[in-house]
Amino acid sequence: MKKVFGNLVLAAIALTAISFFAAPAVAFFGIRSAAQSDDVAGLQRLVDFDAVRSSLRPQLSGRPEAMTPPPSFMNDPIGAFRRQFEDVAAPQGPNPDAYLTPDAIDGLTRAEGRYAAVRTVQPGTDEAPAPWPKPYYWGINRARLAVTDEGGSDTVFTFERRGPFEWKLVHIGLPDGATPQVPTPAAQPETKR
Repeated sequence: MKKVFGNLVLAAIALTAISFFAAPAVAFFGIRSAAQSDDVAGLQRLVDFDAVRSSLRPQLSGRPEAMTPPPSFMNDPIGAFRRQFEDVAAPQGPNPDAYLTPDAIDGLTRAEGRYAAVRTVQPGTDEAPAPWPKPYYWGINRARLAVTDEGGSDTVFTFERRGPFEWKLVHIGLPDGATPQVPTPAAQPETKR
């Protein structure tokens, strides 16, 4: 009896450990599934949109200094003061919300990179096999998964722990390169009646 109980306890511990470390991958596939089916409520449960939006802004602006943390007032008071004015005066660049639609998130999880924002969904493209994410970093409270496109560029998804088995997407690292322009709808000529 003690041996059976001991085996059950070991099996429960092993299952808990596997679930603990597999949770970020489950969250990634949950995001991919919710984006593919246009499940906005599911995406809201799995994505911290404010954190992802603030992570995309410096990448889309094309300003590498925006990616570096600001200097502290204690170490470099003049640099910190100058950085405050640079941030206010700098142009903001493209809107990161173009990458936060269900179609764009689906494209990001399918390794479309910066082109996910200008994605036009054709019938049958969502059924095509999507690349499997590979682990970049795995920690107790943070995990990074990446999908690689045909050219070898990685789109990196950073997840943060919010509970024992709950993970949320907090950062998307786009591949290097230029950001494509989101097409604006062409103005239709007015017809007289």
